[in-house]
Amino acid sequence: MRCTLLPAVLAALLAAPLATAASGYTVRDFDQVPKIDAHLHLHGENQDAWLALARKDNFRALTINVDYPDFPPLDQQRRVASALAHGHPRQVAWAATFSTDGFEKPEWGAATLKDLDGALADGAVGVKVWKNIGMSLRDGQGKLVMVDDPRFDQVFNGLAQRGVMVLGHQGEPHNCWLPLEQMTVNNDREYFKEHPAYHMYAHPEMPSYEEQMAARDHLLDKHPDLRFTGVHLASLEWDVDRLARFLDAHPGVNVDVAARIGQLQYQSQRDRKRVRAFLIKYQDRLMYGSDLAQSAEQDDAGFVADVDTVWRRDWRYFVTADSFAVPELDRPVRGLALPRAVVDKLYRINAEKAYPRAWH
Repeated sequence: MRCTLLPAVLAALLAAPLATAASGYTVRDFDQVPKIDAHLHLHGENQDAWLALARKDNFRALTINVDYPDFPPLDQQRRVASALAHGHPRQVAWAATFSTDGFEKPEWGAATLKDLDGALADGAVGVKVWKNIGMSLRDGQGKLVMVDDPRFDQVFNGLAQRGVMVLGHQGEPHNCWLPLEQMTVNNDREYFKEHPAYHMYAHPEMPSYEEQMAARDHLLDKHPDLRFTGVHLASLEWDVDRLARFLDAHPGVNVDVAARIGQLQYQSQRDRKRVRAFLIKYQDRLMYGSDLAQSAEQDDAGFVADVDTVWRRDWRYFVTADSFAVPELDRPVRGLALPRAVVDKLYRINAEKAYPRAWH
């Protein structure tokens, strides 16, 4: 009797992990699966606490420089990012950016490319183009300058010729152009309530949401060879069908999900199958990112705790079918339970393809 039952029991035990592998990852797999946060901002000179967490949670990262007044000066951002990447090349890669100061001068384009060549020679794997172009930058006549302005053509042509990945953040979330009570996620509602100067609904004199998207699309049409990642779901986070049309129209473009997972969750509360089908269909075009950055007021322990919480909560949404609370929404959201192959692309493979010089 024992001889006949034991092989059957062993066979059942051996078959169980195979069934699990076919169905998807679990929460327990989190720290066993290699992952990349392809949109992070590491500013501190000493990142020992974050590096220890990243090793424990099995994460690598792309830290991105941004021409953002609330971040450290650009030269400091570059110095810190370069040092991290050189000191921990298998764990950290970095993307440079450029200043728009003097963009109307004839020599600005060549000087900017020369500066970026220095960053690329130092190991930068991409270049960030931020929303200040289109949202706040003005020329000498006081006119707001959009990202498809001909005065930037020399830089974008040069980046295309160099095969550099451009990380484009154009516009704001669609919620920015809506009244507070119509916004879809709590974090947008809170932010624009506290920062009315940035709430475009209250500023009809500024370019519309559609004008921001049209300028970005025109940039891509003008520079068809430009390698491009639309960060923050290309500011089309509010409608996966609209985002799908954008990806279809620009087959060489990728997007990351950084700081827009709440909008995906809002949509999946209403039509989970539609959001899940989008992520599966466009699995080769999507990258995970958190957009986390340590504020000047936050100590290392607080930052690391926040990162770990966000990383684990996002993993739960993508890999399980659990229903759980998220801060962006007032009702629980159910996870998408994506197949393992899709999760691997979202969390690692697509970033490795987008940035082949990174994490070596």
